[in-house]
Amino acid sequence: MEKVQKYIDENTPRFLDELFELLRIPSISAQSEHKGDMVKCAEWLAASLVKAGADRAEVMPTDGNPVVYAEKIIDPAAKTVLVYGHYDVMPVDPRAEWRTEPFEPVVKDGRIWARGADDDKGQLFMHAKAFEAMCATDSLPCNVKFMLEGEEEIGSPSLYKFCEDYKEMLKADIILVSDTSMISMDTPSITCGLRGLTYMEVEVVGPNKDLHSGLFGGAVANPANVLTRLVASLVDENGRVTIPGFYDDVRELTPAEREAFNEAPFCLDEYKKALDIDDVEGEAGYTTIERTGVRPSLDVNGIWGGYIEEGTKTVIPSKASAKISMRLVPNQDFVKIGELFEKHFRAIAPKSVKVNVKFLHGGAPYVSPTDMAAYKAAEQAIVDTFGKKPLPFYSGGSIPIISGFERILGIKSLLIGFGLSEDAIHSPNESYGLEQFDKGVRTIPLFYKHFAEVE
Repeated sequence: MEKVQKYIDENTPRFLDELFELLRIPSISAQSEHKGDMVKCAEWLAASLVKAGADRAEVMPTDGNPVVYAEKIIDPAAKTVLVYGHYDVMPVDPRAEWRTEPFEPVVKDGRIWARGADDDKGQLFMHAKAFEAMCATDSLPCNVKFMLEGEEEIGSPSLYKFCEDYKEMLKADIILVSDTSMISMDTPSITCGLRGLTYMEVEVVGPNKDLHSGLFGGAVANPANVLTRLVASLVDENGRVTIPGFYDDVRELTPAEREAFNEAPFCLDEYKKALDIDDVEGEAGYTTIERTGVRPSLDVNGIWGGYIEEGTKTVIPSKASAKISMRLVPNQDFVKIGELFEKHFRAIAPKSVKVNVKFLHGGAPYVSPTDMAAYKAAEQAIVDTFGKKPLPFYSGGSIPIISGFERILGIKSLLIGFGLSEDAIHSPNESYGLEQFDKGVRTIPLFYKHFAEVE
């Protein structure tokens, strides 16, 4: 591994220059005007993987955005690692809150500032450069395959069929993923659980056109008023979701499990300070890390209707809408939760309005065993790099396709991410620490070494 680490030392400036090229491509999967950028980004990554040492790399079409597939087979009898990542990024809105250009990366205060710097371009590129360092030094001990998609941020709608169609090509011993975070650089961790997701859109429809709020106010239902009232009722004063049946399949942790879960280092005062809030809020009777790791939740992700431009326009809007996500825990079925949500939302709507409810996407929760060989290899790799044993960590986030991999391909995933909470993924001013990128590039080759050796 000395040759690998030396190669990284000598080539890190180039690695960063190349990452900046990748970050400049505005590959926003949620916005149709960036369709061409999705293809451009996929082609850039395929070319990059060939230069890094892949035997083959191709941009493979799907019903949506293309998948980049690449591989290097050193020995059919050797272990095979399938690296998964996504090259699509979130929209930049609200644009006015960015302190730098979202697609013109800059380094400041030891961090790379750009959309996708962490999620997930910065993290997937660590794998490309770690792979390059191993190939360049003839140190690769496993077969490596890459599957990089362009639809994770919109629910990976095309990747499920891609996996079904290419099961043989995607065969591997483990799927390696860096799309998660660590507790901190001082307290490294490995994500061993993800919450599931059900994502809905609702529309409340009232009169057949916008109405004058003076002439009709107080006599006709205002869809914006009704929507906010309905949405507010979905979570009670104790932070509990009010949808009937929502908690039916949630397994309550034992006192011993809760005690063990809360042993992870966490400072509530620092948490509040980092977010500039005076207090936290959530389900009564649970700690903040329980609320974000092992309890389900419901949140409004966006709400709109009526006049929101500069100045005034006194109208009762004819319709109002909201996007609502529910994070789920093991045993909750994301399809069932969507059905329960729709039934409840329709039931609580007054007769003065009509409602439309749409299921947008979702995925099951995922648990990664801590006793599998890949976990043990990652644990040792982190010890080698960070000088301390990582803690198992349950993330509040969701990567819906991960549970799909296990169902379709029959392969477990190892979630070894290097993100931090301060990276502000999905928010304006996303960033990724140079130290995080460096630690990732140096840890990944050690994972391959230990994984090839472990029984």
